[in-house]
Amino acid sequence: MVYWLVSLPLLKGRRDHTWELLQEKSSYGQQLSSNAKLEVPELRVGTIDTLLQHSDDLAKMSIGTEAIVAKIRRTITDVAGQSAIQTLKVENLPVESYLTRFRWDEPKFPLRRPVKETLDKITEILAHLEDDLKVKVSEYNTVKGQMNAAMRKAGGSLAVRDISAVVKPNQVIDSENLCTLFVVVSKYGVKEWETCYEKLCEFVVPRSSKHVAEDQDYVLMSVVLFRRVADDFKTAARVRGFQVKEYTPPPPEQPDAPSSDMSLNQLKAEGQAKQQALEQWCRTAYGEAFSCYIHMAVIRLFVESILRYGLPPQFQAAVIKPLPKMEARLRTVLATTFGTDVAYWKDDAGGGAAAAGALASEIDQYPYVSISISTE
Repeated sequence: MVYWLVSLPLLKGRRDHTWELLQEKSSYGQQLSSNAKLEVPELRVGTIDTLLQHSDDLAKMSIGTEAIVAKIRRTITDVAGQSAIQTLKVENLPVESYLTRFRWDEPKFPLRRPVKETLDKITEILAHLEDDLKVKVSEYNTVKGQMNAAMRKAGGSLAVRDISAVVKPNQVIDSENLCTLFVVVSKYGVKEWETCYEKLCEFVVPRSSKHVAEDQDYVLMSVVLFRRVADDFKTAARVRGFQVKEYTPPPPEQPDAPSSDMSLNQLKAEGQAKQQALEQWCRTAYGEAFSCYIHMAVIRLFVESILRYGLPPQFQAAVIKPLPKMEARLRTVLATTFGTDVAYWKDDAGGGAAAAGALASEIDQYPYVSISISTE
């Protein structure tokens, strides 16, 4: 969902008239949007040079801020599903309600401070959130990777799983001269294996191949041969399409040692706990990041409005939610009703601001101040 934060020049010098006209043109009659008043406090912005510097800085900061909010939102989707986005809250309010009922957080961002100090604090909060997100996602991915590896080891096919769980000690010959190798053979290749394994290299013990285990697609076979030709046998088997599996005897069981099933269950429990903790942290962090995002957008709206309309601040700010497929018509209505020089801003071959910069920001695209806010 996309919302527009706009500031409109006061018509007849009255906020109430400007607001009623906005409602009449976009909501009451043509049903182009739903609107809410936006309270923008009067900020300490300094000189015109300071304003211009803030304008440049805010354009860059807004991109980074939106990216951080999107990262947190994407992480929530990854760990909790797309439906979780609909339940996010900012300061205990649904996202849309927070936008349409926005109030400046005076305790967190005192208005007596210069704008630069407020922006520095917002940047600091967002940087801290981004660092914490990286750490928590890394921890979650580590446990998730361990759990997936353990599941493959316990439940994968013979081609990928650890065979130490299916090979019994009495199936292994391990002496100074002889050794046992274990080979994964496709079920379609068992007959070929039985006819050729003795000829893959010299010093293979005749009729030593035994069936060890099988699954839906593969059979695990053992073969006994002289230790000194093991490497030659592995190479020859690989050429014929057989997979020689490395076998590592399991360590002696300790009385208090957990079984592999128990270890997998522990990893699953740890993974679920990490997932829940990450989701909960992301929900809290999203509220914090989105609040910073909107405060920054409000600062930007104020700064651009002063640059556009001059001092003292005289504009009507609003949160506009365009109805589906009505964006273009709504832009036309706003430009016609509130634009100071509509011809200059038209997107035609003749030029004006629109033709002057395909790279121009959204701020420069319309004859009123407009900032888009995405919530998904």
